[in-house]
Amino acid sequence: MKVLLINGSPHEEGCTYTALKEVADTLNRNGIETVILHLGIKPVAGCIACGVCRRTGRCFIEDKVNDAAALLPEIDGIVVGSPVYYGSADGQLTSFLDRLFFAGSGKFDGKLGASVVSCRRGGATAAFDQLNKYFTMNNMPVVSSQYWNQVHGSSPEEVRKDLEGLQTMRTLGNNMAWLLKCIDAGRQAGVPLPEREPKVMTNFIR
Repeated sequence: MKVLLINGSPHEEGCTYTALKEVADTLNRNGIETVILHLGIKPVAGCIACGVCRRTGRCFIEDKVNDAAALLPEIDGIVVGSPVYYGSADGQLTSFLDRLFFAGSGKFDGKLGASVVSCRRGGATAAFDQLNKYFTMNNMPVVSSQYWNQVHGSSPEEVRKDLEGLQTMRTLGNNMAWLLKCIDAGRQAGVPLPEREPKVMTNFIR
């Protein structure tokens, strides 16, 4: 079993990474393989709704969106991490997720999802709610923890002093590992994913 963790911070080993690493280490201790993908500082273009990915399965823009999409068949869960900017997730990460979830539509079904946010003081729950929306409209069970998945601090050193935040990350990792194993046990026992009806799109303007 494998989980993809996405670091949406421009800082490769900053506060967001510190939180994600706590989750990843906990997953590893539970026998779950992890991959951390850092988006970096190169600008990420937003979705232009061209529809090319619907025909090809790939975004026409060649960047880390396609790298992440290529991993979807082999992962069982995804954890998205973001710093909090003005009460929202990082704009670069939002552009990345818009394109990834549009291009990978249908490939997320049944995979576990969780989000992690890092902030100095406030805005964490709004960003947390924003990120969870990607999961809840793609048939992805959302993994919870003992509190909202947030850490506080202006540096990795300060985050490491947020003992409650780090414990929340470890609880998240343990919960995700447990759910992955439960799903795998169910699959081996012959319990399939829920059957999906053909998707209905209702448009109110005629």
